[in-house]
Amino acid sequence: MAGTSAAFSQYILPEAERAALVDQLLERRLDSLLPMLMERSGIDMWVLISREYNEDPVLKTFLPATWLSARRRTILLFYRDPATGNTERLAVARYNIGKSIRSAWDKEQEPDQWKRLMELIAERDPKTIGLNYSEDHNIADGLDKTDYDAFMAYLPRKFQSRVVSAEDLAVSWIETRIPEEMPIYSHLVRVTHNIIAEAFSDQVIMPGRTTTSDVEWWMRQKVTDLGLDTWFHPTVDIQRSASPLQGHLYSFSDRPEQQVIQPGDLLHCDFGITYLRLNTDCQQLAYVLRPGETQAPEFLSSALADGNRVQDILVSQMQAGRTGNEILAASLAIGRGEGLRPSIYTHPLGTYGHSAGTTIGMWDSQDGVNRADGTRYVLHRNTAYAIELNTTVTLPEWDRDIRVMLEEPGYFGSDGFVYPDGRQTRLHLIGNHRAALGN
Repeated sequence: MAGTSAAFSQYILPEAERAALVDQLLERRLDSLLPMLMERSGIDMWVLISREYNEDPVLKTFLPATWLSARRRTILLFYRDPATGNTERLAVARYNIGKSIRSAWDKEQEPDQWKRLMELIAERDPKTIGLNYSEDHNIADGLDKTDYDAFMAYLPRKFQSRVVSAEDLAVSWIETRIPEEMPIYSHLVRVTHNIIAEAFSDQVIMPGRTTTSDVEWWMRQKVTDLGLDTWFHPTVDIQRSASPLQGHLYSFSDRPEQQVIQPGDLLHCDFGITYLRLNTDCQQLAYVLRPGETQAPEFLSSALADGNRVQDILVSQMQAGRTGNEILAASLAIGRGEGLRPSIYTHPLGTYGHSAGTTIGMWDSQDGVNRADGTRYVLHRNTAYAIELNTTVTLPEWDRDIRVMLEEPGYFGSDGFVYPDGRQTRLHLIGNHRAALGN
């Protein structure tokens, strides 16, 4: 039964079934989520414009599964009638886009795509027209200059003053999860955890021979073999008693390659996968047993517990309506008051890896993020995050500091915060440890 359960938790849908599910979820999001978000943002009409292979990252999320890119110039127009609440979903394109974004352009009748767009705008007379440009939210800044200039050149003068940034609407669309997505997301996190557990095991690592790069490429190959994608290359790094604590960048870009993993090492990985238009981001720790050991040293388990405590503090401060900077400041104050040395850099997660939404610190901005995602854009419910942070711990046994770096996908919903597949509370153990033999 255990083997069957493990196999099912790693089950990946065939391509055709994935496409059907992606389209089903998109239709549900269009029906239940888009009208609500347009009303909340105060935008009557949302216009998204992209050309093939230069897609707006928001527009890409409206394409059906069989559309791997926009086609020529693709223009989407969403209009919510303030009087009735009815929402139209139109495409100023030669084709219908999926099941419910219908084509509203007959090129034979009106050869100029821009003129047809202006006709649709004039017919509806919106009070606000949202375009995807934003100084602070990169994902909401997908309208390129050529298309912006053309749009404004064609737009009648009476509508010019009604054009506004759609950044809040775009961010909300990207960050908000619907109930139907969450069982899928929980499964996605479980697959992520399973891959890490296998990577940090005797099946992959032979102490004294296997290198950190070997493990990284094993993880990358595992993702490919499962028919998945990853949005960044995995990293594996080592902290050990004979080495001083390095800077934060050491774990991600400055670490040496091909480090041979040895008994007594504390390993750290950063790993995420992409599946069904959702993403994970996870950092966990492992210990390589020395001869005669069957468990990690208590001082390392205690250090992990300190990291878990910082997680607990952070999620306790995640309250709807708070800005990222407010959550960050409160969490750091509580952690430092308890004698911890925390650093918090939690980011939105879901449709993209480093996604759009409320940013709670950056590793090099522990006084707060001087952008809208930290200062103005508040925490909303039904959103997902990478609970990413570390705490520095002094180990007298190693005569040095270590950094306990953790990251787990989390969800902030109507009942508060949850980890969809739990979080790491015990170190992965590597080495020939079999309790029955006493080794």
